[in-house]
Amino acid sequence: VQLQASGGGLVQAGGSLSLSCAASGRTFSDIAMGWFRQAPGKEREFVASISWGGGSTYYADSVKGRFTISRDNAKSTVYLQMNSLKPEDTAVYYCASGETQGSIIRGNLGSWGQGTQVTVSS
Repeated sequence: VQLQASGGGLVQAGGSLSLSCAASGRTFSDIAMGWFRQAPGKEREFVASISWGGGSTYYADSVKGRFTISRDNAKSTVYLQMNSLKPEDTAVYYCASGETQGSIIRGNLGSWGQGTQVTVSS
């Protein structure tokens, strides 16, 4: 599956951004999806995941209550709504696919998108 992320940008602390990731090359409703991020000098970390049908989601503790992952299978797109952004959320955000939500959480991933930069100023 090919993934194309978009929607990053520069925002002030406390603001909001919405990321999108369009998928192609495979039946979208057959795959789980997730978001990861990598800050400068740090390892890539899990942010959120969503099951095939969207009925199950899982979040990293650092974003729980502020970020919401969702998907539209008719549009083959997964979203990440980010609210109450903090400077520590600054990173390149990547979408990724996996066979199951569990495989995404464990880091067993199928494909990665190219990444989109999110910068939160204080």
